[in-house]
Amino acid sequence: MTSALPDGTSMRRNVAILAGAQVLFQCTQIMSIATTPLAGLGMLSPGSPYATVPIFLSNLGLMLVTLPAALLMGRFGRRAGFSLGATLGIIGGFTSLTGIVQQEFALLCLGALLQGSSAAFAWHYRFAAADMATADFRAKAISLVMAGGVVAAFLGPQAAKWAVTLFDPMLFAGVYLVLSGFALGALLLVQLVDIPLVAAAKGGRGGRPMREIARQPKFIAAVLSSMFGYAVMTLVMSATPLAMQACGFGYGDSATVIQWHVAAMFIPAFFTGSLISRFGVLRVIAVGATLEIGCALVNFSGIEFANFVAANILVGLGWNFCYVGGSTLLTSTYTVEEKAKVQGTHDFLVYSMTASAAALSGTLQAVAGWWLVNLAALPMLTIVLCAVTWLGLKQRHARAVPLEAQ
Repeated sequence: MTSALPDGTSMRRNVAILAGAQVLFQCTQIMSIATTPLAGLGMLSPGSPYATVPIFLSNLGLMLVTLPAALLMGRFGRRAGFSLGATLGIIGGFTSLTGIVQQEFALLCLGALLQGSSAAFAWHYRFAAADMATADFRAKAISLVMAGGVVAAFLGPQAAKWAVTLFDPMLFAGVYLVLSGFALGALLLVQLVDIPLVAAAKGGRGGRPMREIARQPKFIAAVLSSMFGYAVMTLVMSATPLAMQACGFGYGDSATVIQWHVAAMFIPAFFTGSLISRFGVLRVIAVGATLEIGCALVNFSGIEFANFVAANILVGLGWNFCYVGGSTLLTSTYTVEEKAKVQGTHDFLVYSMTASAAALSGTLQAVAGWWLVNLAALPMLTIVLCAVTWLGLKQRHARAVPLEAQ
């Protein structure tokens, strides 16, 4: 690896490679989201509140590994971390496949835990793009890597639909085989990444104490935006296949809804960076939270197929604005030597909340129903709106003070 910032050609090459890896990673995520709750339910009694336990464990693995992943990459480099993450994804897919074959819910759960651990590394693709981007290209680099999810939105569900009966009558087994294949593709692709190894000797321990960094208003707003924007998306998305099944829709229907949901998550990535540059990151985050509120309102209005599609499109769009906005805002809160621990702390907090949301979604859906799942989203989105309003007022006041002193 080089120690200097790559030139323009190398910078764009890295973004393209990371976007390709994002495609393969997101395919594994989409296939797991569309399949695992239904696969789990098939091993449990009808209406069981534990069907989303594997999704919870996936988010738990993400939460537990995200800080170690950041520190490992801070010491050994992005390529080493991405390779380890993709390997965990391969193993996780085969473990879930074994669970389907043997009808062992515990193995399905273990496979999901490993897939979540894999994702803890892969979600750093966007930060890796920021590592080697110039300041004026940073927001666009993050959003372009995230745009890899657009291809995955169509490739992942189609692959899942094709593979679901591949080993009939062992429903869903083929999905996890193909999932492992995508993880293998990501493993091969990340070997081409060439990103500077910075602050390696300090392993992410340099700079200010984390408690000092965390007191920054920008850090607080960034974390709240990413955390609750992502949690609401997880809450709704995890329960959607179960809610649709309860309403009489089949696997193909729920996979189609997830497909449009993921497309909505990542299509804005082509222009989110430009929107942030033009209108400011706080406005973009506020629009994202408002769109996610719109998702809940659409779900309140009915349980037709169109409601599920429209609501999942809205929550996908809202997630993109909140998460890309939060990630962009975060990059202004740390120095180079602080990068690993700040990124790791941010992701740990975000995925702690998403793990809780995934666990809550199955219980709420089984015990209280789809209406309460959506109602639970509203307080979290209110917090996001309050956070960005508070930060905006502080920034406006800070700009006004020097003028008054003149």
